[in-house]
Amino acid sequence: MAEKLFSTADRAIIIEAIKNAEKETSGEIQVHIESHCKEDVLDRAAVVFEKLKMHKTKHRNAVLFYLAVEEHKFAILGDVGINSVVPDHFWENIKEEMLIHFKTRAFTEGLRKGIEMSGQQLQQHFPYEQKGDINELPNEISFE
Repeated sequence: MAEKLFSTADRAIIIEAIKNAEKETSGEIQVHIESHCKEDVLDRAAVVFEKLKMHKTKHRNAVLFYLAVEEHKFAILGDVGINSVVPDHFWENIKEEMLIHFKTRAFTEGLRKGIEMSGQQLQQHFPYEQKGDINELPNEISFE
């Protein structure tokens, strides 16, 4: 079910948003989509964050966008490096913006906007490192 929510074109838009957001930052962004989430959405996102090894980035500045399709749940989880520098209510502001789009079933646009907003903060706090910066995590959407 989760994989059917996004067409090939939708996936390309989301992956392009990740690439664009990461262009000017050493930060990393990943999107993970599941059909079901039977537990607290933040707890499940934390499990996925660890499973995807997102906590192993050099600056601990990875961001996970987690969606559970059937239960209509989603979470944004930032690692300790980014959480220590972004303003209060930062993730809530992004979630509210995404929810505007999700309520009209514009899931691709909601994700694109959320990724763009988090990328702006990543660029501000974790600028691209000219020397030795590598893409530490894949840009592909993961499904479960």
